[in-house]
Parts: sequence; structure tokens; C-alpha cells
Amino acid sequence: MLSLRLVAQAAPGDLGPELDPSGCPRRPLLAIDTDVAVTAAELEQAVNNLRAAGAISVAITRGGQPVRPVAEVTDITIARGDSTVSHGCKVVLVGDPLAAVVGLQTRVAASPVASITLAWLLRGSAGLTVPVALAAESAAFSTLLSGAEFRTWLAARGEPRPPDQSERVRLNRHDNVLSIVLSRPGRRNAVDARMRDALRDALAIAEVDTALTVEITGAGPSFSAGGDLDEFGSAADMAISHLVRVEGSAGAVLHRIRDRVTARLHGACLGAGIEIPAFAGRLTAAPGTVFGLPEIAMGLIPGAGGTVSITRRIGRQRMLWMALTGERVDVPTALVWGLIDAVG
Repeated sequence: MLSLRLVAQAAPGDLGPELDPSGCPRRPLLAIDTDVAVTAAELEQAVNNLRAAGAISVAITRGGQPVRPVAEVTDITIARGDSTVSHGCKVVLVGDPLAAVVGLQTRVAASPVASITLAWLLRGSAGLTVPVALAAESAAFSTLLSGAEFRTWLAARGEPRPPDQSERVRLNRHDNVLSIVLSRPGRRNAVDARMRDALRDALAIAEVDTALTVEITGAGPSFSAGGDLDEFGSAADMAISHLVRVEGSAGAVLHRIRDRVTARLHGACLGAGIEIPAFAGRLTAAPGTVFGLPEIAMGLIPGAGGTVSITRRIGRQRMLWMALTGERVDVPTALVWGLIDAVG
């Protein structure tokens, strides 16, 4: 772990990921101890150096109050505290910050390319418009589909199950309310290309008819367990896949009509199962709902719009924490973070 003073003394390039001859990062993550006292000049220089850091920067404090100039520039800031208690800074509060950073290092070491790709993407996409940010996410996702980390996960997955022929989305209109139900409970409402297209087409109805409000729910025990893993790796052309993902984005349509949309979540909301509904103007969750982003372990990044929708709700630091750790976020934490708007 580097002290804040050593970060201030670092030369250009010292805070990079240090790629080996094959291009794989040797040091994808920098853990920074911010509890060491530094002068004002050292603090200023450390902040400037961290702005240019190539590696994922994680600031750690054993107390509850982070060093705010550092917390504003690092990719993640971890402090001691209760995650269900509101905090003015977009930090991650845990019971044991040192144990948390060790776990984070282990996860990043398993998928360093995907991890760094996500951190770099989040740094740059905050100031972009939603359509441009979605295109940037898709480009990064498509690149990782051809990477070694994803190929390793794909080989371990084994042969995919054959596609089922069940319906994907069920629609009902009552007066000026359009009800959209994800209707694939046998696969925990996993989002495949058919469901994505059906959801996009359903949302397009409300985009045309501006008198409609929309409610989105999921059938069965879970709102959605995320992208259909059986479909992962089936694209033959990554460039075409990128174009299809951008043009076919259900999240993009949802974002355009978000002020008229409520998504009601329950059960497991993983990957696309939280990335897409997070675009809605109002997001409610039943008690016991859990949220998670499992893609990094697959050598990928969230690719259903989550780097845009979730980041705009909870900030890039907490978004990156969710994705890198793969940990499930419970309802009380999600409410404090702003990932959801209400419980019920």
C-alpha cells in the first residue's frame, strides 16, 4: 500500500498499470493509505498525480472521514462505517477497510484488463451525453468480447442451453397506463436479444404516445437475473455487434421517456436487470431485493447501459465498487446510495 506522501513524490508513469511485454497489467490497482499526515503542498501534488494515474486508484482511510480532495479524484474511496448511513461524499463505507481493499485487489487481479477498462471508461463518460456515453460503453464491451479474459470465462461456461420459445414481454394498457412485464420466469427473466428488442419496441409505444405513463415489472421470483449467459459469445463480428447494441438499446429509449416511467423491482436484479431499469425516472424495490454487477468476473464490463444509468444515480466510485467486487447491494444501502428511490 502506498502512502499519500509516496504518491506525492511519484514520477510520471509511476502510477500506471505497468504493462508486461504481452500488454497485461502488472499493477492494475493502487491502494493508497490516506491516514498519514501530509503537508498542504504534498496533498496538492498527490491529487495532481492521482488525476493522471493509469492504474485504478483506491484511497483507504481507517476512519469515517475521507480526505476530500483525494476522494474526488480517486476511482474508489473506502472508509469505515455503515453503508446504510448517508454520507456526504460518494465513498464506500465498510466495517473493515483494509480487508475490503485486499478483497478488491484479488478480484481485480483475476480480470485486470476488464477492470482497468471499466475504470477508464467511468472517468471519461460522466461528462458525455447519454447517447454518446452508451456508444462508448458498447465500444469497450465489444472490445472485451474478443479478449483473453472473456474467452477463459466462456470456455469454463461450457455449452449453452438451447433457446426457449417462451414470450419475452407481456403488455397491458389500462387508460393511460402501459404495463410492461418481463415474462420469462423460467429463465429468471434473463435478457436475451429477443427480450431486449421486445422491451425496446414496447417502450417505443410510449415514446410515440406521450399521454402514456409506463410501469415495468418482472414475472416470477426475480425482476431479472441479467443478461442471458447462454447467448454470450455468440456474436461472430464484434464491430457489427457494437452497432446492433447501440441502435437496439432499450436503455436509450427508456432514458428518453424516463419522466413517465416507474420500474418496480423485486428478487434478484443483476447485470442488465438493474442497468436497464436504472434509467427509469422512478425506481422502487421490494424488501429483500438484491442488486449486483457480475460482468467483471466474466472478463467484461456492464454492457446494457449500466455505466451510464447506474453511474448517474450513485456516482462512478460506487458504481466501480459494485462492478469490481461483484458484491450484492441490499435495499437499505441501495436507498441511501440513490440506486433506488423508494421501498415498496
